[in-house]
Amino acid sequence: MTDSVVVIYSGGMDSFTLLHRARARGYQVYALSFNYGQRHVRELECARSVCEALAIPHKVIDIRAMGEVMSGSALTYDRDVPEGHYEEESMKSTVVPNRNMILLSLATGYAVTVGASAVWYGAHGGDHAIYPDCRPEFVEKMDAVCRIANYQPVAIEAPFLRMDKGGILAEGLKLGLDYGQTWTCYNGRDKACGVCGSCVERLEAFSVNGVKDPLTYEVQV
Repeated sequence: MTDSVVVIYSGGMDSFTLLHRARARGYQVYALSFNYGQRHVRELECARSVCEALAIPHKVIDIRAMGEVMSGSALTYDRDVPEGHYEEESMKSTVVPNRNMILLSLATGYAVTVGASAVWYGAHGGDHAIYPDCRPEFVEKMDAVCRIANYQPVAIEAPFLRMDKGGILAEGLKLGLDYGQTWTCYNGRDKACGVCGSCVERLEAFSVNGVKDPLTYEVQV
């Protein structure tokens, strides 16, 4: 019997690569996406399209009602999205309170429901400077809790935890992935802005790998 995993799939380039890594390694994949009121909800359209093309079971869970207890982030409220690199202090305004603990808890319940042995999510080394719920110690403790929270142990895994975005992209390029099927920009406009932290880090990854990003940007890159 094929082992199965739940992949938290935002529609961005990291989770897109993670989804394909799981498939390449022979796992039965259940993709799980969340609408938490993010202004870049366009990423969910990308996730839906990819899963339909690959015939991957995909659920989109609407948790916008939880906005009252996950408030204050520039990703969900009418605040300017900061520009610059992830390591800058201003990027703290993009933190959604307790987001990954909530999403991982829901994904663990789904894993128990479908009989999956693990939940994968796309935390990576570039996230550590600004996002507490992407750091190794958080992953380790969530893994320990989710292994004992149900009769069926579920592992929490972040396969890219020690990698940067350039390394993640390199893996995806080896798999022949089309990153035109992803959306990374924190702004939900027709074109990626090219200057928010998410765009900056994405463009750096493409530059390091010596390839051109297939997305169209408002700022010429």
